[in-house]
Amino acid sequence: MTILISADAERVATLSEILRREFPGRRVLAAPEGVMPGDMAAEDVRYLVTYRAPAGLRRLLPALRCVFSLSAGIDQFRQDDFPEQTELVRLVDPAVAASVADYVTLSVLLIHRDLLAYMVQKARRQWRQLPNPLPSERQVGILGLGELGSAAAERLRPFGFRLAGWSRTPRDVPGVASFTGVAGLKQMVSKSDILVCLLPLTEETRGIIDAELLAALPEGAGLVHAGRGPQLDQRALLAALNEGHLSAAVLDVTDPEPLPPDDPLWTHPRVILTPHVASQTRAGSAARTIAENIRRAERGEAMIGSVPRGVAC
Repeated sequence: MTILISADAERVATLSEILRREFPGRRVLAAPEGVMPGDMAAEDVRYLVTYRAPAGLRRLLPALRCVFSLSAGIDQFRQDDFPEQTELVRLVDPAVAASVADYVTLSVLLIHRDLLAYMVQKARRQWRQLPNPLPSERQVGILGLGELGSAAAERLRPFGFRLAGWSRTPRDVPGVASFTGVAGLKQMVSKSDILVCLLPLTEETRGIIDAELLAALPEGAGLVHAGRGPQLDQRALLAALNEGHLSAAVLDVTDPEPLPPDDPLWTHPRVILTPHVASQTRAGSAARTIAENIRRAERGEAMIGSVPRGVAC
């Protein structure tokens, strides 16, 4: 049974080396992302490792057993294009969760200590101290309490912030007040001095951070957006920043990516932009996670990160 890896050259090399070592009797093929290698017997491919599956997967790989996403997000895949028996498995990798938790913690502290405001003052040659509330006087609200949101909350807990989280279903995360539903979202947002988005992109979360939600945040609140670009109304964000309702925003994702050169977010003094780097796949740890899931599949066990068809995650 063949394992096909479709990704960038650097990650393909590491993934191929480790998977060949883990499964010495298997054929491991590599191809650029979205391209099927010409020397491949399609009926032999059981596992596809990729960021983005090519169109027509049902026809191209009819015997495919699993598609392993090389990212925690899976909104780029169309399961209705998969063969009937094919499972989609998102990447559940502790290294990714740790990376996101680092990014969120850095961003929350940057907003909490008004670093962007001080950078604006520096550009104006102003020397003025700003009020500095204690962490216990501020709430950090996290949109999305899955693996990534829970890891971020755990990393933030020692700083003493009041922590709250909103998710599709109730979650029991130590030290985090859990909210669900439309009413719960409004309740949490209204008390969140710093709002963090780590939601997956679904039809329900598309455009969730709109003008109404931003207006519901307390005056002077900050935003950390590391979910998916289409969840945020960027014009509404700019308006909230320009009106002074929001004090700062840290954006790791945008719509589109990359932003056009003339987009005002590039030059806004109260916005920090990073190029979708909050979580970067580590090929080594990802390969070991995928190898364990292949063993689970072949033992008839549930795979970690398996996404049932039609279920938003």
